[in-house]
Amino acid sequence: MIQEFKDFIAKGNVMDMAVGIIIGAAFTAIVTSLVGDLINPIIALFTGGIDFSGWFYVLNGKSYASLAAAQEAGAPVFAIGNFLMAVINFLIVAWVVFMLVKMVNRIKEAAESKEEEVAEEAPAGPTEIELLQEIRDALQKQSAA
Repeated sequence: MIQEFKDFIAKGNVMDMAVGIIIGAAFTAIVTSLVGDLINPIIALFTGGIDFSGWFYVLNGKSYASLAAAQEAGAPVFAIGNFLMAVINFLIVAWVVFMLVKMVNRIKEAAESKEEEVAEEAPAGPTEIELLQEIRDALQKQSAA
């Protein structure tokens, strides 16, 4: 059973997935900072200073100064701003992943076309039939001599 586990871990797909998860976690921190530190201020500039992360509705009808105060009081809230920021984060991550996949596909296509060019430029060697005919002719010459 331990050997099976070692074989499973040693497979390339598992290692690739692990690396992807680690890089994805680090990338998430970068995107969160991008949205919170760069995009939110730009959105706030166009919306008159509204900070979406503080946009919430309290469901019990009471009024609270902030989302944190409402959550601390245990009030049921719809944290619409947090959800909106999560959607923006997702869209940014999806766009970046799309661009990365597109770039990788271009690199793959370029490498494949280069391999095809090299294969086309290589002189074609004799076919199997041509080789057999040459051997036959050589044998006939030897037996005739």
